[in-house]
Amino acid sequence: MQTPGELLLELLKKDGQPDRALVQYEAFSCFFAEPISSCLRGSRPAGNEYTDKWGVTIAWEEGSAGPMPVTTDEKKVLKDITHWRDYVKAPDISHLKDADWESARIAGRKAAGADHLLTAFMGTGIFEQCHFLMGFEDTLTAMYEHPQEMHELIDYILQYRLQYVTMLLDGLKPDALLSHDDWGTKNALFMKPDMWRKFFKEPYRKFYGEVRKRGVIAVHHADSYLAPIVEDMAEIGIQVWQGTLPENDIPALQEKLDGRMVLMGGIGAAIDRVDATEEEIRAYVRNVCSKNCPGGHFIPCITYGLPKTVYPHVEPIISDEIRKYNETLHARRFVPQNSVRRHAASKAVSGNTVDASAKTSNVIADLSDALYKGQKKKVLTLAAQAIREGIQPSAILSDGLMNGMTKIGDDFSTGKVFVPEMLMAARCMAAATEYLKPFMTTEGSEVIGRACLGTVRGDMHDIGKNLVKIMMEGAGIEVIDLGTDVPAEAFVQTAIDRQCDIIALSSLLTTSMNNMRDVVKLAEERGIRDKVKIMIGGAPTSREFCEEIGADVWTEDAGAAARSAVELLKT
Repeated sequence: MQTPGELLLELLKKDGQPDRALVQYEAFSCFFAEPISSCLRGSRPAGNEYTDKWGVTIAWEEGSAGPMPVTTDEKKVLKDITHWRDYVKAPDISHLKDADWESARIAGRKAAGADHLLTAFMGTGIFEQCHFLMGFEDTLTAMYEHPQEMHELIDYILQYRLQYVTMLLDGLKPDALLSHDDWGTKNALFMKPDMWRKFFKEPYRKFYGEVRKRGVIAVHHADSYLAPIVEDMAEIGIQVWQGTLPENDIPALQEKLDGRMVLMGGIGAAIDRVDATEEEIRAYVRNVCSKNCPGGHFIPCITYGLPKTVYPHVEPIISDEIRKYNETLHARRFVPQNSVRRHAASKAVSGNTVDASAKTSNVIADLSDALYKGQKKKVLTLAAQAIREGIQPSAILSDGLMNGMTKIGDDFSTGKVFVPEMLMAARCMAAATEYLKPFMTTEGSEVIGRACLGTVRGDMHDIGKNLVKIMMEGAGIEVIDLGTDVPAEAFVQTAIDRQCDIIALSSLLTTSMNNMRDVVKLAEERGIRDKVKIMIGGAPTSREFCEEIGADVWTEDAGAAARSAVELLKT
């Protein structure tokens, strides 16, 4: 019988012959107690806020799964990308070259034993380091607005990581390296594939080139939808993609890759819940194994970045069910009847798209198009031209600006545009709305309703929430943003005090999603449930969960959230 380490090596071969499926991380003995990691990480207890070696403020809320950067205007490190050298200074790790690496090697090898692969770890990849320094939105928009400076910053971070990885691999001499950088959400890349290739592909080719030339296995963690760039990942030297979400259509990727990269994942957050039963977990895992293992070059595994899940009772059942699957006879390879089984159907789009015939002049059509393309200067020029032509500000807003926002929201929902384009359009919307305000004093603003929005208690993630805010405001809804880690009382009291029509709840963590239930319950107790609609969204949520807790609407992305909010306000 092959050892876990031998199994992994067989999986890496195009025509390897593994005698069973690996059980999650069993091949990898992850080791963190080496000099660089010990220096950079230090003590990071939950419930505290601290500053890392880059100067980034990090918060780890009690009850949350891990630490998160704080990138408010006051606390973010990089306040102006055009002068990034004045703000950004990489940690000095040069003195650690002479640290006690021999003791680390001995301890690491002892922990790994003869049957497992000693695995080094590097967190906070190049893209993540960028948005840790200046925030997610600034990072994505800077690639469009200041590409030269972004290339310079990325190269600076790359040089630091090359120094880091060279010292780490030469000092620890591991068998594998697990490096971390998330490039997308559950359903989409954070940026267009060509933008990823323009800014990140070549830096990562250099990074993984250093790993591979030392004979170290390159494992990249990204629990994201990366199907559009999966062949690029194999090309630049990634051998194992850990975190392969089921939304990527794993059998189709196996056929496309044809053994060039091992996919490690398939077990998503849907099963990692406090209320998940053993029967439910086993059925889910058995389905993942039956669907993906016969295609080869696959390791069934929870998609989180380290060998653990949020809920302790879940992981042992997952591992045991994989072992049970291994006890059954199954073919190692399976060639699907269809050459490629990829998701090609676009979601049906509904909404408030303004018919072109309703536009009052060419300038309105041009304004909508400029906003869609994120051309802020052109948007402001066209808004001023529309005013000079005597077009009512309300028509400029609804027929031009809001039409552009609706179109980009629809295209975001169907995967035609990505987060950066959404953010660029939102900045155009904000600038144009500010310009129009003095002209709208006699008309009043076109606000169709009011919503309070936030990420629920126990969750510091704000990307999804911010996108929903952008789209709701673009649809003419006044949004009161309560931020992250918001308790139920704050949602309900704000809805009462500000007479909100909608409470919108966001969550990315399975550990926090049940706090949505508390908001619904408190709204009922305070007597406002019949006056306010409650919307929920976020990766671990679903339509079934929405019905279970008694909320009104579940949506899967920001564009759908805005359209649903408008529909709720009409009822």
